[in-house]
Amino acid sequence: MSQTKISIVPTSNETILKFEADRFLTNHNSFEFNNIDEAKHSPLAQQLFYLPFVKKIYIASNFIAIERYNIVDWTDVQNEVATQIEDYLSKDGIVITEEAIKPKVAVTVYAESTPNPSVLKFVCNKVLVPSLYEFTSIEEAKPSPLATSLFQFPFVKNVFMEKNFISITKFDIIEWEEITIQLREFIKSYVEEGKTILSDDAPKKLNKTEKAIEQKFEALDDTSKNIVNILEEYIKPAVESDGGNIEFKSYDANTKKVEVLLQGACSGCPSSTFTLKNGIENMLKEMLKDSSITVNAING
Repeated sequence: MSQTKISIVPTSNETILKFEADRFLTNHNSFEFNNIDEAKHSPLAQQLFYLPFVKKIYIASNFIAIERYNIVDWTDVQNEVATQIEDYLSKDGIVITEEAIKPKVAVTVYAESTPNPSVLKFVCNKVLVPSLYEFTSIEEAKPSPLATSLFQFPFVKNVFMEKNFISITKFDIIEWEEITIQLREFIKSYVEEGKTILSDDAPKKLNKTEKAIEQKFEALDDTSKNIVNILEEYIKPAVESDGGNIEFKSYDANTKKVEVLLQGACSGCPSSTFTLKNGIENMLKEMLKDSSITVNAING
């Protein structure tokens, strides 16, 4: 029996509340139930439907979202619901049955080039991970059985996962045309067979739960928060499409130096320094109205 902790997370819809667990619940599949009959493959959802105010239940990755009828306010019942879910999960109760978890749609994976010649992006037609994870060695990859398996290939140097894609960095000992099909087929089969991509406790171990990410952001000073928001809105979508990520590390108010971490295809990319100096730095100077800002990039 393993203790599971539930965090209550509000949503933009006041009738819907998220109950986030510190481990994965569904092996990255998503399920929606409108009534107790539809929930026949989820003993947990069936139990929750016995609560008279539960209208709809959505289970995905590491959270359960519940929509309520207007007969109650969440403030009156949310703690009771969170405790009920915690108790159920801590007793190793079944969230979704094996039958429901079996893949229902064909998995497709295609390879995409990136600006970094050492990195190829493998895009899947389903969500693989809830947030980004980067592993630079087989030792680091322990929280991810999929990344661990990829490191068994002697030419794999780095594995970066975000949402529906995996960016793989190779050693220079081999060319992409020799290994692309092999890697694509391996990832496709792995996902199709429903194998574990991330271990249940990976978000908690690696401090990647929504609550942990939010707490980290709230602890920043106002300028740092502005920088994070600029990176999220203007920079990340572009680098993500290239199979990489830029993560805020720090801001020094005295030296005006911003430090960011390059991940995935951005790490070690010949064009990254140019992009940072001429793109990100100029954008931060303009949007923060401070010409003294400089950017220092660290390869992940």
